[in-house]
Amino acid sequence: MIFVAGQGHPGGDLSAADIVASLYFDILRIDPKSPDAPERDRFILSKGHCTGALYSALAGAGFFPEAELDTYLQPGSRLNGHPNRNYLPGVETNTGPLGHGFPVGVGVAVAGQIDGADYRVFVLTGDGELQEGSMWEAAMFAGHRGLGNLTVIVDRNRLQQGARTEDTNSLEPLANKWRAFGWDVVEVDGHDHEALLAAFDEAAEPRDKPRVLIANTFKGQGVSYMRDQAGWHHGVPDAEQYAQAIAELEAELRA
Repeated sequence: MIFVAGQGHPGGDLSAADIVASLYFDILRIDPKSPDAPERDRFILSKGHCTGALYSALAGAGFFPEAELDTYLQPGSRLNGHPNRNYLPGVETNTGPLGHGFPVGVGVAVAGQIDGADYRVFVLTGDGELQEGSMWEAAMFAGHRGLGNLTVIVDRNRLQQGARTEDTNSLEPLANKWRAFGWDVVEVDGHDHEALLAAFDEAAEPRDKPRVLIANTFKGQGVSYMRDQAGWHHGVPDAEQYAQAIAELEAELRA
């Protein structure tokens, strides 16, 4: 998609791909034939620039034809660089500016708590996004409300645009910071599907506080020249790099 479009964020798409796939194909209670069903689980991509992963999952889950992925970022396409709920079924809220999606997710979880609804809210954030103050305001309020219907996944690839998170504005000790705001914390390998599914299953248990999964990942996972490289936060492979990336990813799928 990014190669054809000539733009995109491949590093973050690949670090989040296993998380997004686990949610859409094993965890979320959703129905593409009824995308606005009141009882549906809600997923919010707070790191809204990583639409390659989101749109691939939505298409694979049946929310729109997979052939439409070929229009990614093209003029007039519904597949914008940032997700837009007014254009595309399955998108819960418009995101892109960092620090916005998670607070919306907290609001949705509060609404469910007030209504006594049994839907769950899942929010995927980037770790660089946690440098925004609005994220910690939302975390503090969610802990105060005891939002047991809320699960946040931190894509902890330790890279952001141009640099490492710890060199830009250190997040550690990250787990203890969430605990201090009243959250259950689970640390998990964000590329291990079995570990992710087990962590999501635990998150489904009745509880009286929100839960955060700190998913340890690598930016550009699965493509050797992208892996753990800040320069691939955004960028477009040339024809030779594209062929290499596809070959490596297909080899991993066969392994």
